[in-house]
Amino acid sequence: MTCPPLGRYVLKAVVIGLCAVILCVTPVVASASSSGDARAGLVHHVSTLRTSTSVIRFFEHHRWLLRDPRFRKEAKARLVAARRAVAVTRAHKRARLARKASAAHRRMIARLERAPVKAICFVFGNRCSEALRVARCESGYQTTAQNGQYLGMFQMGTSERQLFGHGPTALAQARAAYRYFVRSGRDWSPWSCKPWY
Repeated sequence: MTCPPLGRYVLKAVVIGLCAVILCVTPVVASASSSGDARAGLVHHVSTLRTSTSVIRFFEHHRWLLRDPRFRKEAKARLVAARRAVAVTRAHKRARLARKASAAHRRMIARLERAPVKAICFVFGNRCSEALRVARCESGYQTTAQNGQYLGMFQMGTSERQLFGHGPTALAQARAAYRYFVRSGRDWSPWSCKPWY
């Protein structure tokens, strides 16, 4: 029985080790070159994620590099760096998505605050048509409407405003009216205008 030459296995190990080093060095070089604009930053994060993911995948398929005393220290350091890069990139992505969602939410709220009909339908949901009829009868959808102590689109009195809130915007007044509506049994009994008139 003849043993295969040892040189072939050493050469294979060296080639795989070099591939590992190349895969590991790429994210470090990529992270060193940062761009000023947000679009380039996003591209950079995505490419770092892909490269770091490749490094992690490489070491998952070549675990022996993490055990071999010749490569273990460097391999573990590169794997830790790649995992850290992936975690940081994902955290940046989550934060960016959260900022985008938050900005969209603020724009929607700003639109609702200026649009009484939309604000009422947003707050009252499937009772929208009833609430619209009541608000139209009570105030003509005017947020500044006043009749003695009664104010706003739903003409809520002083004690009701203290209990359920109020505000200058259509959205704030619709939310206060909805709280009053729910507390009173969802039957429009507190309002002189009814949706079925």
